[in-house]
Amino acid sequence: MINRTIKIKSIQSLDRIAITLIAGLTIAIFILLFQGDHSVPRVRSFTWQDKQIGVEHDRFVITFTRPMDRVSVETNLHINPPLPGKFSWAGRRLVYTVISPAPYGTEYQLNLQNATDKYAKSGKAGAILQPFNAKFRTRDRAFAYIGVEGQNSGQLMLVNLSSSSPKPIVLTPPDLVVSDFKLYPQGDRILFLANDRNSQRQGTLQQKLYEVTTGIHNNSPEPEPVSKEPAGKLKLVLDNKDYQILKFDLSPDGETIVMQLVSRRNPGDFGIWTLQANSAPKPLPGQPGGEFLITPDSKALAVTQGQGLAIVPLTGSQDQPLDFLPKYGSILAFSRDGLAAATVKFNQDFTRSLFLVNTQGTEQELQRINGSILDAQFDPTGETLYCLLTKLVASEQYQEQPYIVAINLKTRETKKLLEFSPNQRQVQINLSPDGIALLFDQPLISPQPAAGISDAVRTDDNAAIITSRLWLLPISAINTTDASTIPQPEELPITGVRPVWLP
Repeated sequence: MINRTIKIKSIQSLDRIAITLIAGLTIAIFILLFQGDHSVPRVRSFTWQDKQIGVEHDRFVITFTRPMDRVSVETNLHINPPLPGKFSWAGRRLVYTVISPAPYGTEYQLNLQNATDKYAKSGKAGAILQPFNAKFRTRDRAFAYIGVEGQNSGQLMLVNLSSSSPKPIVLTPPDLVVSDFKLYPQGDRILFLANDRNSQRQGTLQQKLYEVTTGIHNNSPEPEPVSKEPAGKLKLVLDNKDYQILKFDLSPDGETIVMQLVSRRNPGDFGIWTLQANSAPKPLPGQPGGEFLITPDSKALAVTQGQGLAIVPLTGSQDQPLDFLPKYGSILAFSRDGLAAATVKFNQDFTRSLFLVNTQGTEQELQRINGSILDAQFDPTGETLYCLLTKLVASEQYQEQPYIVAINLKTRETKKLLEFSPNQRQVQINLSPDGIALLFDQPLISPQPAAGISDAVRTDDNAAIITSRLWLLPISAINTTDASTIPQPEELPITGVRPVWLP
């Protein structure tokens, strides 16, 4: 009986303690609610903080701990150097979309202070945002090219213009002669086609497909896989035991390789094949060959078929093309968003026309010339098309004179940027990912095969390249309506061919 009485008293004591605690907490809650929220609004996350961004990163997100007064945030947000953009909001999230790509090789500082929360009253403590400072940078300004002189002839080279010592570094071994290469989207690796030097000297085609690391390790906002290997780590991707590899393309996402292969046993057996990581090559049914280019979404292939261009899926059934453009003989480039393409039409009067074709079915002729249309590249905004064209020169012999033009796709105004000497048709151009500079080469071609250059780098029509200068043409200030703003090219202290900017 005594024990039962003790237990009842203990339970009653615990009840009184619990009731007292509940009452105390209730009073404290009412006091806090009456006095208001004293917590200081803060930036919870910034998606570009301490990251390296590329042209594909066109917006960042700032998330706050509390709803903010939007005008005060937009007024007090500063980026140095300036990076113009547009604001949009989704609750506590601020989305800032840049108007044009940020120039590569630049470090930025973002500062936000004196902004207030959404429910702040004048003079009320805790309403002002805790000052926020952050840094981010764009990727390095770097490019790859093929060496043409001395011990570096035929080797894949890399130059990082953003480094403290922008000297060329060798990526491939001396026993390989590189003929073509493509960049992976993070710039950490390069896919290339190469012949061994002995086969090159003998004039036989023994090309294999390789992959090599660049030593570039971008810290992207997205957790994408990036090679951490140093520059020059070589890997064989595909040999040539059964098929010769004639040409290839790499999808923009870096997941699919498209190749044109021809059987060693039966030369009549040739066609387009696809290759993905950890799988064997697969033929693309119904595609015997021709020029091809992978679409920006990495899901389809534009390929020449007879008297037109077909867009065929890379996976699934290829029985029916996704689209067919009957009057175009080749495709030069897609815009970055995939909504437009630059194509070439071969006219019956032996002229050539450069057309802009978009996904809405609109086809517009941009140029009609009596020469050749060698290349066209969209700037990252899709508003300007940079073209490498040629014109026929009055002469006893057939001569073509290359020149570079910029075409404003909104106004259709054309501006000539640079003109080359006649018979320099082997010039190649490449537009930087941020759209502010063009790289181009100026190869000197041997008139005939010469002793001592049997293993030299060769053009697409198998002519030996003796040497080649590399040039940089700044185009960030180009105005297609002002003839006085003609940029002047800068010769680089490098010899090589086929320069390509890293993404």
